[in-house]
Amino acid sequence: MKQADIFMAFFRVGILGYGGGPSSIPLVKKEVVEKYKWMEADEFGDILALANALPGPIATKLAGYIGYRVGGIWGLFNGLLATMVPTILLMILLLNVLNSYKDQPWVKGMAAAVVPVVAVMLLTMTWEFIKKSMNSSLGRFWTFVLVAASLVLMQAVNIHPAIIIFALLLGALLKRNSPAEEKENPTS
Repeated sequence: MKQADIFMAFFRVGILGYGGGPSSIPLVKKEVVEKYKWMEADEFGDILALANALPGPIATKLAGYIGYRVGGIWGLFNGLLATMVPTILLMILLLNVLNSYKDQPWVKGMAAAVVPVVAVMLLTMTWEFIKKSMNSSLGRFWTFVLVAASLVLMQAVNIHPAIIIFALLLGALLKRNSPAEEKENPTS
């Protein structure tokens, strides 16, 4: 039953994730965190940050890791297959249809309508992560500082988001393993 759940979760993401990786991230979160409860939202955020820092399509990286974590090696292959099969089938079908109607205004409108929908989905998910970090040990001030600094680094200095994510993860790991924290918290 677990393998069937893995397949259906990532098959739905593959079918409904029109627009590429960014549009599939909230769908994966809904399946993995809310529907099947395979992990908490904070853990999903960590996995998402790591997956974003690695090269390749985000949906397959998430499907592979989560599938492996939930169902072992067969879950990994199952999640990858479930993510890729809908895309392959839909691409064959849609490319034939869109090629026939590519100059029609409704096709151009359909393609233009996807961008704001994906933007709203990503902003909603980002806002949820920001709210959780404000209520965590990080606090409101440092959450605001990190978000503002990240925006400045990406927009003004043109630093790739993966470098910023890697730096933040490295900082969190170094803080967690610092000798000062071990003295404060000897039970860990």
